[in-house]
Formats: sequence, C-alpha cells, structure tokens
Amino acid sequence: MHRLIARLVPMVAASLALLITGGCGGGSNDSVVAPPPPTLTETFSGTLTLNGATTFSFAVTGAGNITAQLTTLSPDSTKPVGVSLGTWNGSICQIILRNDNSVQGSQVVGTASTTGSFCVSIYDASGTVVGPQAFTLDVFHL
Repeated sequence: MHRLIARLVPMVAASLALLITGGCGGGSNDSVVAPPPPTLTETFSGTLTLNGATTFSFAVTGAGNITAQLTTLSPDSTKPVGVSLGTWNGSICQIILRNDNSVQGSQVVGTASTTGSFCVSIYDASGTVVGPQAFTLDVFHL
C-alpha cells in the first residue's frame, strides 16, 4: 500500500501542475476582449404643470439599453405622471414606450438597436398635477 501511494503522489502532482499551467496565457490563441463602452447619464430637469408636457432629446452612440428614470418629483412624489421614451426627428418625439403611472423612482426601459436621436418626455397623463411639480429625469444609455 505504501508503494502505491508513493507512485500516485508524483502522478497527481504532475496532473495538478499541468492543470495550473494550462490556464496561463502566452499562447498564440489568446484573445483580448475589449471592455464594454461606458454608459452615459444625462440629467434633465424642469417644472411640470397641469396638463403640461416637456420633451428632451439626446443622442445614442451605440446599440443597447436605454433607461429613463424619474429621479425626483416634488412636492408630491406620489402623484402619478407620464414618462415616455421615443425617437426624435428634430421636432417631434415619436413615443415608443410609456408609463402613464410613473411616480418618483419609476423607470421606462427600452433597447436601441442602432445609434440615433431619441427623446424622453414627462407629462401630466391624467390631469392630476394640481400645482407645479419640479422634476428630474435621468437617462442612461450608450
């Protein structure tokens, strides 16, 4: 039994050494993966009034997720308002996604399949904005 163990120890050690060095770089088949481009954050703010709406445009430089977040809504952060994402043609925002019941912290999430001009809108969806509501929208995209 002692001899069997004496023969197995060198074989196990050699196998471990092969596994450890097999994972090291230096071969010609190594590939370098570029890190993903950083996400940009654009912040838009203003004041929303009864039956009002405001639209902001922004440029997307790569395909990927777009997230619009209603970061602040004051003084009444629980009153629902509308937030939408769409495409921008230079004068009009063509709404693609919307949430007519957004409160502070709500998000609208979409995916851009290409670069281009996009837009985010905030609006009084149901006439519930009684007094002026200060807002901040954060948009995250490539």
